[in-house]
Amino acid sequence: MFLGEYQHSVDEKGRIAIPVKFRAALQKGAVITRGIDHCLFVYPIKEWEALAAKLAALPVSQANTRAFARLMLAGAMEVTPDRQGRVILPDYLRRYGKLSRNVVLAGLYNRLELWDATTWENYRKGTEKNGAAIAEAMHDLGV
Repeated sequence: MFLGEYQHSVDEKGRIAIPVKFRAALQKGAVITRGIDHCLFVYPIKEWEALAAKLAALPVSQANTRAFARLMLAGAMEVTPDRQGRVILPDYLRRYGKLSRNVVLAGLYNRLELWDATTWENYRKGTEKNGAAIAEAMHDLGV
């Protein structure tokens, strides 16, 4: 289970260190792909396989399902952490996420999200400001 926020930096080779507490879950490999809101999603390989199977089963006759599958699948890159727990972020994903040197890894239960630190800070502040309205909308979803 991934939880918490962690400040990191992207090195000159485009690598980021995975927090120590998450390394075991990603040891067998992970997939990094385009996420929503211009962040990157990082999935353990088992979680990715389950998601990819669901995406592959979506009807190709619907424009939104094709678009979402393309966003997630075409942008995906399989990675394996090195001995220091670092993974290489492909340039096209760094551009998509508008990642600067300073980044935030946010744990979201079954995945990590990788954000540019400034973008994350702005997003987090906006979400906190609208927390009550968001909580009410979540009630409608049974949360």
